[in-house]
Amino acid sequence: MRALAAVVLVAGGGAQADPGYYVVTAYDNAGQRSIDVRYWTVKSHGAPAVLWPEVGVGYGVSSRWYTEVYGSFIGTADTAFKRSSLNWQNEVLLTQGEFPFDVAMHASLIRYPTAEEGTTLEYGPVLQTDVGRTQLNFNLFFDHTWGGLASSRTQMKYQWQAKYRFRPALQFGLQGFGELGDWLDGASREQQSHRVGPAVFGRWALGSGHTVQYQAAWLLGSTYGQNGNMFTTRVQYLF
Repeated sequence: MRALAAVVLVAGGGAQADPGYYVVTAYDNAGQRSIDVRYWTVKSHGAPAVLWPEVGVGYGVSSRWYTEVYGSFIGTADTAFKRSSLNWQNEVLLTQGEFPFDVAMHASLIRYPTAEEGTTLEYGPVLQTDVGRTQLNFNLFFDHTWGGLASSRTQMKYQWQAKYRFRPALQFGLQGFGELGDWLDGASREQQSHRVGPAVFGRWALGSGHTVQYQAAWLLGSTYGQNGNMFTTRVQYLF
């Protein structure tokens, strides 16, 4: 959980958080390319908001494999942005409708700007099912950082989502995220993170196979023992 140190330095010791607060979902998008723009913030009491803009490109290699490369930057309203990480994210579908739920495997290799910060591998199962018009997701991820001064034991975190498909351009639901600490020992309740909040989603077909889809969420709760809130948004152009 590497962005801890980055947030402490940027926010002056307030919030702590990890990059990538977007629920990973399992779907078939063979041959589809995407331009992906993400933006999220963390705000704790008495500290400036920490801002993470991210931009990337993705491709559906097959009906089972999606891959994306994106860059992440970090800053505040009072400080200049600097490069936070370069990320190579992959999702591989293990099932495609054979069971009441779909299962995928998520893996993301995260490289930081300096050798002292090391490299992180995030991985874990992605679960998705439908109940009527509601899509349900639950993911359990592990990450391990090695190299330089940042080597750590494997950490565990979760994310979940409930989305009601009202209309293609407007869907709504809830999202939740949390960090539990060391996967064997765990962290004390005071040092864990748990956030939940409302989310909206939608997509617009532009014709000729081109689509824009969006999501945004407002999350309340704790970030490593600090009360605060988080805003996330993501816009993808698919073609």
